[in-house]
Amino acid sequence: MSVHTCPWWLGFGLASPLRRLSYNPKAVLQPYVRPGMTVLEPGPGMGFFTLELARLVGPGGRVIVVDIQRQMLQVLRRRAERRGLASRIEPRLADASEMPIEDLNGNVDFVLAFAMVHELSDPAGFFQALRRVLRPEGAVLVSEPRWHVREADFLRSVRVAQEAGFQVRAEPRIGRSRSVLLVQV
Repeated sequence: MSVHTCPWWLGFGLASPLRRLSYNPKAVLQPYVRPGMTVLEPGPGMGFFTLELARLVGPGGRVIVVDIQRQMLQVLRRRAERRGLASRIEPRLADASEMPIEDLNGNVDFVLAFAMVHELSDPAGFFQALRRVLRPEGAVLVSEPRWHVREADFLRSVRVAQEAGFQVRAEPRIGRSRSVLLVQV
């Protein structure tokens, strides 16, 4: 699996309202996210899904976003402030080898991994970290763009997740993506 980090300046295109022609954030997330939840979104870019996550968790919930690019988090923060959602979103800067999420162990209800697993150098470590932070009834939605991630690579990521202790609960249809909803075994 190749490892490539999306350049930060492409984030503007990924946050574009035109992207809604392929992906409706509310339709994608509403089946999984409820008010009061704690949600983790690694690799949020400039917040295309983050803003909707913040709306869905409501004032009593929180969304922790983790990215390795400071510029992505800065733009996401500004976008959230303009919409009055910044208080629900906690940005964290990571490095390429580890996410700063140790303090979340057992407290995350839902993880959104949208178009980012293919960029990881250590998918096994990623899924092991998610197991530690998820509540027992928590779930992970993994979705990768069909045009960018080959089926064989996507299936390899699913196998890695299964080896880390997840099972596939569903295969939601999300735009032009390959997607699975994972739960802990």
